[in-house]
Amino acid sequence: MPTQALPKQRRILFFLVLTTFFWGGSFLFTKIGLREVPPPLFVLLRFSLATLIMGLVCLPRLSQLDRVTLKRGVLVGTALGVTNLTFVFGIQGTSISRAGVINNLFVLFIPLIARALWRDRIGGTNLLGILLAGLGIGLLATGGGAGFNRGDLISTLCAFFIAIHILSVSKVLKDEDVYLVSLVQFGMASLLAGTAVALLPTPAFTLSLQGIGSIVYCAIFPTVFCFTLQNTYQRYVTPTQAGLIYTLDPVWSLLAGFAVLGERLAPREWLGCGLIFSAVAIPLLIRFVMERRLVSRYLGGGRG
Repeated sequence: MPTQALPKQRRILFFLVLTTFFWGGSFLFTKIGLREVPPPLFVLLRFSLATLIMGLVCLPRLSQLDRVTLKRGVLVGTALGVTNLTFVFGIQGTSISRAGVINNLFVLFIPLIARALWRDRIGGTNLLGILLAGLGIGLLATGGGAGFNRGDLISTLCAFFIAIHILSVSKVLKDEDVYLVSLVQFGMASLLAGTAVALLPTPAFTLSLQGIGSIVYCAIFPTVFCFTLQNTYQRYVTPTQAGLIYTLDPVWSLLAGFAVLGERLAPREWLGCGLIFSAVAIPLLIRFVMERRLVSRYLGGGRG
């Protein structure tokens, strides 16, 4: 791509950070929405609305939707649907402060899954991160009144499925239209959520304007809007740079939990969250520094 066609670095950084802000906000609005709406139904309403919006966006290009795009979109959409179902059950059972940090463990699950499936090397920095994450989870388990509860466990499982979704996008999608792929993904997530609603008992509920607002926020901003921003701007940064930016997610969820919901963590919980955050950030920082050194050497060698 010609240099003049590249967006400015400040613009790329701004929109990727904005993406993490809206993703972090999804923890808050999901928690609020789940006060009224059962978890599977919340996912169904969120992704049904997102599918409708993306369908309207894709109207001019629907004729380009072929069997290959449909098949690949269904595969990654399955991972997306399972990810969001575990996300809402995790949020329901723990604080958004803890869930936001635990969900970020997907960065460590990716090399473990790649090792198991494709025999990729894990590396010393990832092993360090896994050790720090284990210590952090241990502190969460012994800190606070509930310890490491059911919601924390499901949030950890959600982090695993986030990693599966990221790897499936990387391995399955090629040159498909990102809008059409997103449309199929959202539709598949809706189908899985609808299946869960049909299979699981749905308690009686009432939907207020607050609950409707939570669903609308989650459908528009962290789903349609953020997927579009991510697919548009992440291509201009390395995976390591993107990972560092995305570690802001739990920062926003912690701030939202503190300022809006009045969540407070015990000292051991803060330390545990700090270790989990470090487990994600330190390996990414090390890889970022190594990337910069390699680039510097390459450029230096080229001048020579």
